[in-house]
Amino acid sequence: MKNFAIAFSLILIFLLASGCAGKGGAKKGSVAETDTVTVADTGFTGIKKYFSSNRIVKEVTFKNGIRQGEMKSYYAGGQLYQTFWYENGLREDSAKRYYLEGQVFRSTPYKHDTIDGIQKQYYRTGKLKARIGYVKGLRTPLLEEFTQDGKLLKAYPEIVFNITDNYKTTGMVRINLELSDKSDRVKFFRGDFTDGLYDSTKCVKINTSNGKAFIDLQKSGSPQKDYAGIIGEVVTNFGNRHLAYKKIDLPYKDLK
Repeated sequence: MKNFAIAFSLILIFLLASGCAGKGGAKKGSVAETDTVTVADTGFTGIKKYFSSNRIVKEVTFKNGIRQGEMKSYYAGGQLYQTFWYENGLREDSAKRYYLEGQVFRSTPYKHDTIDGIQKQYYRTGKLKARIGYVKGLRTPLLEEFTQDGKLLKAYPEIVFNITDNYKTTGMVRINLELSDKSDRVKFFRGDFTDGLYDSTKCVKINTSNGKAFIDLQKSGSPQKDYAGIIGEVVTNFGNRHLAYKKIDLPYKDLK
């Protein structure tokens, strides 16, 4: 009986000691947990490298999980292809694209993640090749292209048209469109520049085939615009888009 009492006492002491240790451990664990919660997860800071089949594709600089600083992308051979500058996750300053040999091919200005300003293109020699205007992501009519010896190119084709007038018989008028040089490197749109800017979302695309297009206008019996605005996206020999415009006066005032 005495041995049983001694054994019971030892067991009781052990259980009490274990309970105290458990409380101490819980308290210590709660402190660690509180520390973890109060320190915010700020995300990755540094440069992340992205690969495809062991080939580096790009490097992106982050601060607290947000793009901040320079981003670089690379050609398949590892040469620098393009750079962007980020501030708080948005593209700012000038993005640059490079020739394979390392010279700057194009410099594009960004403000708040949108192209805004004069985009410039360069020859491999460093001489200016082209200037293209943008305002808040929209093109302006500005396009200046230069020869390698610095001469400004001016000979861009114009929009030409002719009218097929069946107004009196069918109430239809067709406007046929093409470029003055018969080039097929064009897309036609019906619309006007908005505050001097080309907003394609406010223009209606005209089906264009082999450089030719047409629009059919129908007699409506109610007053309509007395002209049709036509914008042509003409691809130049440099691969840029020249914006040609033509205001076509209509022979009748109710065509829609």
